Amino acid sequence: MARRTLDKAHKSKNDEFYTQYEDVEREVNAYLDYNPHIFKRRVVLCPCDDTESSSFTKYFAQNFEKLGLKKLICTSYEKTGLRGRLVTLESDENNSGRIDIEDIKLQYLEGDGDFRSEEVKKLRDEADFIITNPPFSLFREFINWILEGNKKFLILGNQNAITYKDFFPFIAQNKIWLGNRFNERINGKNLTYKVPDHYEMNASELFVNTEGEKFITVPGTGWFTNIDHGKRHQPLALMSMADNIKFSKHKEIKGIGYKKYDNYDAIEVPFVDAIPSGYDGDMGVPITFLGKYCPEQFEIIRFRKGNDGKDLSISGKCPYFRIIIRRKKI
Repeated sequence: MARRTLDKAHKSKNDEFYTQYEDVEREVNAYLDYNPHIFKRRVVLCPCDDTESSSFTKYFAQNFEKLGLKKLICTSYEKTGLRGRLVTLESDENNSGRIDIEDIKLQYLEGDGDFRSEEVKKLRDEADFIITNPPFSLFREFINWILEGNKKFLILGNQNAITYKDFFPFIAQNKIWLGNRFNERINGKNLTYKVPDHYEMNASELFVNTEGEKFITVPGTGWFTNIDHGKRHQPLALMSMADNIKFSKHKEIKGIGYKKYDNYDAIEVPFVDAIPSGYDGDMGVPITFLGKYCPEQFEIIRFRKGNDGKDLSISGKCPYFRIIIRRKKI
């Protein structure tokens, strides 16, 4: 139900899904653990962030000195057509002896704050990192906007983006990868977003807190990035093909083995934990593989299509979206 709600929001351009502070903090910490100096003397731009309520603005402002930032820039889109807001933070404005959220300078843009405007593009070009939760309905445009500026980024998105034919090549070429958390339940919940008061209560994972604020937990969402993190370099621990056939917990594999595609020379691996170690041929794996993909262990060959240009099939039937991978020989 939550996935259908997100799809409905996409179609209606209802993009008001607000990230929670703890989710921003948890994700950024994963990159700091890998490289504690990643943000030192760098400029961070949050170009889709309400300057009054954005968790991204709050997090980077409150942790400005801890991260060693050079400058924080945040812009917000004003959908009523009024001027968008611009927040900057780079110095101790109130002479308190430290730079924090109290030193934020608020100004107004000439335009409405759309990230595609020339004035926000100029801010993009000034930045080292783009970090935000972009509008779901404009995800493709936003990715292209970031790559056009050749920036490091950390953004939220729907896993369906992986299946876009104009997006997947970036994944295959290791120009974009999944962040530390993607489609992963923590404390029994997927990523949870705050939604406006007018949001319709028609999703099974939508709830109201004690303050009357509405939230929705959405499976299939998470972080996309081109910033390195430790999880990305942790190889999968796998069983051999023989052990999978003998001991696998999956009835589709145990005692049966691996099927081959009709139209491509590769085996079908319907579960990530059933990838056979030591197998040197091509393998078709589910989209969830990308959340555990280690580029030192596997290479991504292609996606979805067989040699005949049609979707991969087994006995004439097509499994859900598959990624073809191959083990790297050490």
